[in-house]
Amino acid sequence: MIEARPSATALRVAMRRASHQFLDVPKVFDDPLALRILGERSGTELRSTAGSLQDTAARSLRAFLAARSRFAEDQLAVAVSRGASQYVILGAGLDTFAYRNPYPESALRVFEVDYPATQLWKQRLLAEAGIAIPSSLSYAPVDFEHQTLADGLAQASFHSQKITFFSWLGVTPYLTRDAVTSTFAFLAGTPAGGGVVFDYAVPRSSLNLIGRLAFDALARRVASAGEPFQTFFDPHELAAELHRTGFRHVEDLDAAEINSRYFKDRADGLKIRGSLGHLISAKI
Repeated sequence: MIEARPSATALRVAMRRASHQFLDVPKVFDDPLALRILGERSGTELRSTAGSLQDTAARSLRAFLAARSRFAEDQLAVAVSRGASQYVILGAGLDTFAYRNPYPESALRVFEVDYPATQLWKQRLLAEAGIAIPSSLSYAPVDFEHQTLADGLAQASFHSQKITFFSWLGVTPYLTRDAVTSTFAFLAGTPAGGGVVFDYAVPRSSLNLIGRLAFDALARRVASAGEPFQTFFDPHELAAELHRTGFRHVEDLDAAEINSRYFKDRADGLKIRGSLGHLISAKI
């Protein structure tokens, strides 16, 4: 993250999430605000360049991003049914859940945690798009490398004794391992009944030749934006670490399992290709 600048990858992710809304039928992840938050100009530009978003690599990445958002909100619904009354979105970027939250404020309070400059940029986009900030939302500006998550949430009136569900999408590869593991420890220390959904990248050495070429291309893009990859996990080692930290149930979905759950029997052939990214649901 470049000092005082919003996240470039947050914008790219938001544009792919928005393109899913009009390029793919049926939608895996339905987000009526995904285009609107980008603004009229960006939305028009996105539609006009739709052809460039239909190559194999672009479709695969878009599928993964749509699936991880769907997975997070599916698991959130399960957590709410188990008593969760707080939802913390770590590295919120341009995520729109808080602005289309179907739960009453008394049932679910939402906290958006993000780098301060990214949060200010998002608030500006919301204002320009005429999207109201609901009373059920609190912002918690946090620089993960220099502040503790606990302090940032405490300043946003987070209740540490309430059952909480966390989503942490598109963040772990960009942080140091120490920052990631310290966050695991904080999450595992919250009340039983909650949990977290996050995604992670596997080591380059575990990929085949095609996977390594795709990895290298993506790594160059994010590094050129000033947000290089830093942390990778072996699936078996990560599951063991999560159990040691205190999570009691860990579900790890690779590309094949994500495709089976969300992209099976699609006429348009949309699916994830390669095996770089995994999704995890870990319960407390």
